[in-house]
Formats: sequence, structure tokens, C-alpha cells
Amino acid sequence: MIDTPGHVDFTYEVSRSLAACEGTILLVDAAQGIEAQTLANLYLAMENDLQIIPVLNKIDLPAAQPEKFAEELANLVGCDPDDVLKVSAKTGLGVEALLDRVVADVPAPVGVKDAPARAMIFDSVYDSYRGVVTYVRVVDGQLNKRERIRMMSTGATHELLEIGTNSPEMLPADGLGVGEVGYLITGVKDVRQSKVGDTVTTQSKGAEEALGGYKDPKPMVFSGLYPLDGSDYPLLREALDKLQLNDAALVYEPETSAALGFGFRVGFLGLLHLDVIRERLEREFGLDLIATAPNVVYRVLMEDGTEHTVTNPSEFPEGKINEVYEPVVRATILAPSEFIGSIMELCQNRRGVLLGMDYLSEDRVEIRYTLPLAEIVFDFFDQLKSKTRGYASLDYEPTGEQTSSLVKVDILLHGDKVDAFSAITHKDQAYAYGVRLVAKLKELIPRQAFEVPVQAAIGSRVIARETIRAIRKDVLAKCYGGDISRKRKLLEKQKEGKKRMKMVGSVEVPQEAFIAVLSSDDGAGSGKAKK
Repeated sequence: MIDTPGHVDFTYEVSRSLAACEGTILLVDAAQGIEAQTLANLYLAMENDLQIIPVLNKIDLPAAQPEKFAEELANLVGCDPDDVLKVSAKTGLGVEALLDRVVADVPAPVGVKDAPARAMIFDSVYDSYRGVVTYVRVVDGQLNKRERIRMMSTGATHELLEIGTNSPEMLPADGLGVGEVGYLITGVKDVRQSKVGDTVTTQSKGAEEALGGYKDPKPMVFSGLYPLDGSDYPLLREALDKLQLNDAALVYEPETSAALGFGFRVGFLGLLHLDVIRERLEREFGLDLIATAPNVVYRVLMEDGTEHTVTNPSEFPEGKINEVYEPVVRATILAPSEFIGSIMELCQNRRGVLLGMDYLSEDRVEIRYTLPLAEIVFDFFDQLKSKTRGYASLDYEPTGEQTSSLVKVDILLHGDKVDAFSAITHKDQAYAYGVRLVAKLKELIPRQAFEVPVQAAIGSRVIARETIRAIRKDVLAKCYGGDISRKRKLLEKQKEGKKRMKMVGSVEVPQEAFIAVLSSDDGAGSGKAKK
């Protein structure tokens, strides 16, 4: 039995787990009803033609409505409401009946015993003493202890130091046959060597054709992670290395910012993945981090035919741009029907296109939208939850890309671009973004001895401006009485000094200004910086 995560970011892992099984238990909370993520995973199970056993859990809760949700589940799966099992894991009610049902309904695995060995990797974990423990399901043939195996996607070969089954502790065996599920230990120290979805075969007389469905996980969202204290940079690199040992989907590369110093550009599968990684870096490794606003990957085609891949606003090319492509997703929102209006308003404000709407029951509705990924990586989920009093659930899947009129908004301080504040936004929202950011920076940047213009610009065109007033020093305080010409002389001298200071003066931006802009809800980014 494999327990799979329900969240959209880990859909690929779930699909591989489903491919290693013959049946699924569709577990739904009897107090909340079916959620958008559960629905997405149900469709995956149906595509794999698995035996589905619908179950309502937590029926002992006072808020549980088992009859209502049993009917909803029966409509989705296409069975009778009486066939939906009612279980309470807390009290143990109905658990035995569920296990009996699994034994009775789930078919036995099929495979070819005499064919070359093929086993699918559905998970791998890192053990600090034994290296990577790879979990596999043998589809054809036989894998034996001490023989050499080959990973079909990378071609890497290893010796099988140990092979066995989980029951539930690790139980070493001499081999695994058709339909059996177990673990392999090869002594490899890097999780990237045993990728989820890959096919394992024997080195001699191995299989020619891999099992289908394998793909490399691609990062969808990029964010810059910078240590608050620059001396923590080596610690951050070490922490990311350690996290990558047991999370093969994490990708990162070093980058520097004039404002924030040394850090890393990190690619994540989605927003939950980003939150989990940042939380782990802060809790497990004791790091204080600034996370820049999450960005998606844009593809920019220039008029001269060259193509650029942009993961950071500072990489956005200058010059004549032909088209900009941005990733789009198909979002499914499940919510009580009273919130339809506010959900539609939110999606339309985020450039969404309505695909369709279905009522699952008289008071629950499923709404489907096409939305640009960039519009939902920031605060879309928080907004959705607050507009529906926490009842809505969201699920999305990538559906390709579309052309959009996107522009890069630069922030200039005293005529100099500040890379950390740059952002790629839609043409229609660029003005509002620029106005909001320059107003915020005016409050946060301390006054200098000279006047500082804060400007938002698209290319060379300034779209918003605020001015930070100069601090006036009272040079006439010591000059009392006497001729007016003495005062004028002093003022002229000060004017010359101010002019010279303006020539060489660069604007000091305090760290707090960066943290406030990058972590505020109404500013540019969404990194929750902790001081």
C-alpha cells in the first residue's frame, strides 16, 4: 500500500505510484467532502484503469455528513451510495470491512515470468547509513541479489547489495519476482541516480524497452533565495546540497544581486514545494532567508529570430521583441455554489478564461478556468481562500503556453536600475504596479543630502515617479546680523556642494527596504522574510 500526497505539485509521483498498483482507495473526509486535488487524482486512477474503492473517513466527527457525501462520491465513481464504505480510522470502525473489500476487489498483478527483468521505481528515500533505498515494483522477470542492474534512463549500472520486501520493516530476500513490490540498495549516495518512474533491468540479457510514463520533473516556479547575513552563503549551499539528496526535483544555481549579495536561483515544482523547501531551510538548518518574488519561465522571441529563456526579470532581453510566451494552466476550483460570483471575479481579474462549470451536488460546484501561471504563483490561493471563507479548493495542471503582451518594469533610483525590484508584468497592469512600488520605496528609503527621484520605467519610458526630498541643513544658523551678501555667499557655497554630491552620490538603500518590498502582500513579491 502506498500513501500518496494529494497536492498538485507532486502529481508526477502520484501517477508513478498509481502505475505500480492494481487498485486505489479513494479516501474522502466525511466532514469536508471531495476536494479539487482528490478529483484530479481520481481522474488519474481512472485513466490507469484501476479498481477504485470509495471510502468516507472521519465519520465519528460531529460535523460529518456521511449520507450527503456518499451520494456525491457515488455520482463521481458511478456506483451505488450503499457501496461507499464508511470508516473511522480513530475508533477503528469499518477498517476490517475495508481491508476485506481490498482483498476481494483488487485483482492480482499480471506480468511475464520468463521475460527480461523490468521493474518500475515509484519512490526513493535517502538513508544516511546505507545510501539511497529505491522502492520498486517488478513488472516482468526476476531481480536477484548480487547481480548487476542498469537504470534505463541514465544507463548507470550498480551492484545489488541488498534486495527485499517491506512488511512493514525491511526484510531482506534472495530476489523479487513478477508483481512483487520491494526495495533495492546499491550503496549509491545520490537520489538523482534512481529517478522516480525509471525502469530497472539486469545488465546482462536486460530488457530493450523501458516501461512508459517516465519523464524528468521540470521546475515550474523560480525564486531567488538569499541569506540575510552574507556569511551564511556557504551554509545555504550546504543545506541545498543536503536537501537535494532526498528531493531529486530541486534544482538550483548560484546568482548574485547588486542589492542582496550572493544567493541561489532555485527551481521548484510549484508553490507548495517552494514553501516546504524554504520552511525546511529555516527550521532544520537555522538560516534566515530573503526569498524574492516567485517567477515563472518565459520564452522570448526577438525580431532577429533569436530565442531567450527567462527565469529572472534581470534576464529579460533589451531590444525589439517579437513575441513573449508564458506558461498557462488549467485550474479546477471546487467550492460551495454561493461563492460562484466572487470566484469568477477573482479569476477574471487574473486574466482567466472560463472553460466550464458543473454542479457536483445542489450546493457544490466545480469551476474550470485557463489561467496564466504567473497570475497564480503570487497570492491567488490566499485570495481564493479569503473570498470563500476557506471552503474552496484549487487544483491546476500545466497545459502549455500562450503569447501575451508582457513587459519588464524597471525601478530606477537616481537614474540607476535596481535589479532586485524589476518585475515582468502584463502591459495593462504595469502602470498600477509601478505606481504602487515607487510610492512604497518613497516611504522606505531614508532622505539623503540631495533630492532623489524614484522612477518606474518600461524600457526608456518612465511610467511613474516619486521624489524623495533632500534633507536641508541650516547653514545660516551661525550667520546672524551683518550684511545679506554673507548669507548669499554661504548659500551659493552649499549649492555648489550639493551639485557635486549629486554627481558622485549613490543612493543608500537599507536592507529593510528590500525585505519590506519583497515580502509585503501589496508590494511586488511574496517571500515571507523573517528577521
